[in-house]
Amino acid sequence: MSIDAIIRKDLDIIRDNLLEFKDKIRGSLFLVTGGAGFLGSWICDVLNSFDANIICVDNMISGSESNISHLYGQENFSIIKNDVSNLTISENVDYVIHMACIASPPMYQKHPIETLNANILGTKNMLDFAKRIKVKTFLFASTSEVYGDAKIIPTPESYCGNVNLFGPRSVYDEGKRAAELYCYSYHKQFHLPIRIARIFNTYGPRLDAKLNTQYGRVVTKFIYQALKHRPLTVYGDGTQTRSFCYITDQIEGLFKLMLVPELDGKVINIGNDEEITILELAKLILKLTNSKSEISFESLPENDPKRRKPKINKAKRSLRWKPKIDLKTGLHKTIEWIMSEN
Repeated sequence: MSIDAIIRKDLDIIRDNLLEFKDKIRGSLFLVTGGAGFLGSWICDVLNSFDANIICVDNMISGSESNISHLYGQENFSIIKNDVSNLTISENVDYVIHMACIASPPMYQKHPIETLNANILGTKNMLDFAKRIKVKTFLFASTSEVYGDAKIIPTPESYCGNVNLFGPRSVYDEGKRAAELYCYSYHKQFHLPIRIARIFNTYGPRLDAKLNTQYGRVVTKFIYQALKHRPLTVYGDGTQTRSFCYITDQIEGLFKLMLVPELDGKVINIGNDEEITILELAKLILKLTNSKSEISFESLPENDPKRRKPKINKAKRSLRWKPKIDLKTGLHKTIEWIMSEN
């Protein structure tokens, strides 16, 4: 099975932007937890393009085999279908990329214990493993959700958050906050070379590949609704904002955070600082898909953040990274991929 042409073209773009790291990647052994998920599968593909060796771990609760099945049978790729919270690995890997976690609100609310386990028990398990084998880098995929309903916009890494400790999003938000603290503590106490990415809303091909699209994240949900000429579901009055980062920019940022020297112990926002309201997003998708769908307004979910926009000065300075793909271009690519898959 080969990779879709749209994804192949984007992978070539990512690879070209990471050529300076090719010698670090080629031949190294990478453990990628959550490797069948949206971000994880792109990471596996980039690693494969540089002839790295890859151990992909995924319990397939939210990951999809369709994201990685084209890698099956390759000598440099192996998959372990297991839960990261009780995983045992015997290989001496060079890098750990810990992505494993359910990220879709309807799914993590359906699987709260599994979500907490992946973030807390899974992170501790992977940190213990990384400490034992002395990895070169441990990259942890955190989230902008650790900021809660942020009062400082754009939000810097130094912001402590405005969070609900016991709300419908808490299993994800607080799980990630606890996981970050584990990472920081292992760095401080054991000098483990950890790096933490606070990932803001990311979209592109493979997002929500496994989910019922009615419950997917907002970009794919709107696209599917528009293509099927169903009402686009906007919560509240649609004035809440998000900042959407296209997948090629996100993956490039994550690799740079993992591989740029002298960043151990650092926490860096990776996201696009182009802010848009959800209502504006809905209207843009209707325009790009030539859809006749209406917009349907429903009650705003509890604890839904009012604004989301990263401050990315640190990424620009430390990683020499900034987003290149504007929202309209990224949506065109995503719409094209979804249409090709259906």
